Amino acid sequence: MAFQTWFAFFLAACLIAISPGSGAVLSMSHGLNYGVRRTSATILGLEIALVLILVIAGAGVGSLLVASEAAFNAIKFLGAAYLIYLGWSQWRAPVHIDEKQTVRPVVATAWWQRAMTGFLTNATNPKGIVFMVAVLPQFINHEQPLWLQLFLMAVTMVAVDLVVMHGYAFAASRMQRFFRNANAVKVQNRFFGGVLMLVGAGLFFFKRSQP
Repeated sequence: MAFQTWFAFFLAACLIAISPGSGAVLSMSHGLNYGVRRTSATILGLEIALVLILVIAGAGVGSLLVASEAAFNAIKFLGAAYLIYLGWSQWRAPVHIDEKQTVRPVVATAWWQRAMTGFLTNATNPKGIVFMVAVLPQFINHEQPLWLQLFLMAVTMVAVDLVVMHGYAFAASRMQRFFRNANAVKVQNRFFGGVLMLVGAGLFFFKRSQP
């Protein structure tokens, strides 16, 4: 892959990562609840799904999914339902307080549960597949080995996304000191839960590009 092509892809990866979406919302939510270190497991799940989507799109399977209305709708409804479930769960999450009305330390879920949440959030997002199918062909040179190019693009995209998602988590974690009482935590849970449900509901209206 020529340096100019790689650099153009790097810029595209930066724009994709910075653009707010369900992954960014999840990173901020977990960053606020668990801190940056524990949120790394969530972000690991996001990145594994990101690589999977890139490989699927690069191998041509993504084009088939986009072309098949039934397959596309199945992924869309699954992703929408999962995000709504995730948001509703956070909206209704209980807040444990002591007799002084202060919030008890949050007991984080197991790392693999946070990683699975991240994985499912990205893997069931049809926008990611559609975007990859539309973008990747512009950077692939068919005269060079496909898998080597996909590997380089995967490393680039994951590196960029890791930095950006950890940045979102870090920024949110700096707000933890403002969420030391039950009412503040309830507001936080309902805000992020509501955003996740809105993103999920928005997927129901997302349409595939016509082949």
